[in-house]
Amino acid sequence: MFVSVFDVFKVSIGPSSSHTMGPMVAANQFLEHLIKNKGRFDRGDHCHIECQLQGSLAFTGKGHATDQAVLFGLLGFSPETFDRDEAEDKLELLRIGKMIEPVSGFKIGLEGDNAIVFDYDSQDLAHPNTMVLSLRDEAGEVRYSQTYLSIGGGFVMTKDEYESSEQLPVTDVVSVPYPFKNADQMLEMGKKSGKSIVEMKRANELSHMSETDLEIGLKKLWEVMDNCIDRGLGSDGILPGGLKVRRRAAGVKRKLLDERGTNLQMPHAINDWISLYAMAVNEENAAGGQVVTSPTNGAAGVFPAVIKYYVDHVPGATQKKVFEMLLAGAAIGGLIKHNASISGAEVGCQGEVGSASAMAAAALCAVLGGTNEQIENASEIALEHHLGMTCDPVNGLVQVPCIERNGLGAIKAVAAASLALNGDGVHVISLDACIKTMYETGKDMDNRYKETSLGGLSVNYTAC
Repeated sequence: MFVSVFDVFKVSIGPSSSHTMGPMVAANQFLEHLIKNKGRFDRGDHCHIECQLQGSLAFTGKGHATDQAVLFGLLGFSPETFDRDEAEDKLELLRIGKMIEPVSGFKIGLEGDNAIVFDYDSQDLAHPNTMVLSLRDEAGEVRYSQTYLSIGGGFVMTKDEYESSEQLPVTDVVSVPYPFKNADQMLEMGKKSGKSIVEMKRANELSHMSETDLEIGLKKLWEVMDNCIDRGLGSDGILPGGLKVRRRAAGVKRKLLDERGTNLQMPHAINDWISLYAMAVNEENAAGGQVVTSPTNGAAGVFPAVIKYYVDHVPGATQKKVFEMLLAGAAIGGLIKHNASISGAEVGCQGEVGSASAMAAAALCAVLGGTNEQIENASEIALEHHLGMTCDPVNGLVQVPCIERNGLGAIKAVAAASLALNGDGVHVISLDACIKTMYETGKDMDNRYKETSLGGLSVNYTAC
């Protein structure tokens, strides 16, 4: 089993990888199919596109800007190259002209916001994040339709692909030198080869790309993460969406800097630094900024915060070690994605912030000299102490409790890495058992607590 580091970590736009990025990608795919099959679909008459959002995509679609993401995707925008100013201009023109022309002469009706249908009633869905894109003729008859599932972290599959596959864009097991499918196999391969988890992950990546491409890609990921932190730490104001949530990361940073060199700063101030790095990212995500799925948008602050802690606060930190952190984190993230889920709509926030914390704990443990067994232990500790965490975003926005939750997830990751490094790697609950438990817990969790905003904090919040 092989999931690339560039599948786990992907450049994205806020506020949600499964509710914003995924639908945009699905719309891209639908548009590409129409273009490739222009001769089949273009009959010279008036046809139009309709999109039905179902499950969690319907219940929290407005808060996640899912409807806009679909329209942006149909306008040809992708998460990697998204330019918000240009996209907003094109969206305004669409609302006036109500038409797209993906290729010359192939005009398709697109009624802007009216083309998006929020379907709250459909049950027994293949996945909680389901959307149906259809091309209809003038009489409303379906000319072509495709059902897409946004399965977390920006991954998108058609319903048929999802039901007939491993539910992952994985590479054939024989095509990589270390095809571990679970943590036990990973540790066993490490013992037999004498290689670290990072070395095995790097070897797997290099079987599909050059070393130069790998280094460039990893450097780009950290640059986007670091730039996101910097933007968040330099921005004040109110986040969009109506909750009137204030950005706090910049203010906390100013306070910490003012206290430096005085007797006022508490020993636990390092926790404040770790949490504000994570909050800076998730405030940017909530504002629709550019982030990196780590492994999702909703949990995008945990991993960069732990890297930032390492780079800025740990003696001897180097850029090379940052790349090692990304590889170690991707190794663990791939295992969780393959054997469970990283989708809040499927298993709750334990699958998002819990997974991110496990990945970050493994990454920090690795660059601080941990053995393979200690790295596996670190990730297990972090994931174990997120088990049962629900996903109940207030008003469907990735703000409350998501922003603070990333800060606490990052702190847990650092603590888990430290605990593991102070041990010998021997522990009672394996990472595989913890991943299995997380998935089973998520399946048993009431749907009200899985990114529908129908339970928990979402319904106990009282607007002032």
